[in-house]
Amino acid sequence: MTLTADEYDSVLRRLRDLEAKEDLRALMIHGWRALDRKAWQTWIECWTEDAVLEFGPWGKTRGREAILARVAAAESDYLSMQHHILNMEFEVDGDRATGIGYMWFVAVTGPGKTSFPYSMGGPYDWEFSKGPKGWLLSRQRLGVLWTHGEDTASAFE
Repeated sequence: MTLTADEYDSVLRRLRDLEAKEDLRALMIHGWRALDRKAWQTWIECWTEDAVLEFGPWGKTRGREAILARVAAAESDYLSMQHHILNMEFEVDGDRATGIGYMWFVAVTGPGKTSFPYSMGGPYDWEFSKGPKGWLLSRQRLGVLWTHGEDTASAFE
C-alpha cells in the first residue's frame, strides 16, 4: 500500500498525538506514584517552575516551590497514601496540552487505622507544556466532590 503525501502526514500527526498522550499519562502516573512514596522532589519535577495549583479548599498556589511546600505539609503526616488518577483524557495541540481525569485519594491517618482511611474524590483539570525536559504540568485544578472518613490532620480544609 502506498500512501499519498497527505495520508503520510496524517499518519505522522496521529502518531505524534498518540505518543504525546502516552507521555502525558506516564508523567501523571510517575508523579502521583511518587506522592504515594513521599518522594517530593520526584513529584515536583513533573511541574513547570511557574505552575499553578488550584485546589478548592486552598485556593490558588503559584510556583513550583510553593506547591511543593503546600502539598508536602498537607500529606507528610499520613502513614500511607494512594493517589488514583482515573479516566484520564488528553488533547494535544503542538507543545501545549490539556487533560481531565478523576482523583480518588485514600490515606491511612494513624497507627491502627487501616480499616478507617480518609478518602476523597473529585475532578482534575490539567494544562501542560512541552519544553526541553519534555512534558510538564503547568496548571492543575482539583475539586473535591466527596469525602469519606475523618481527615484527622485537617490537611485538606
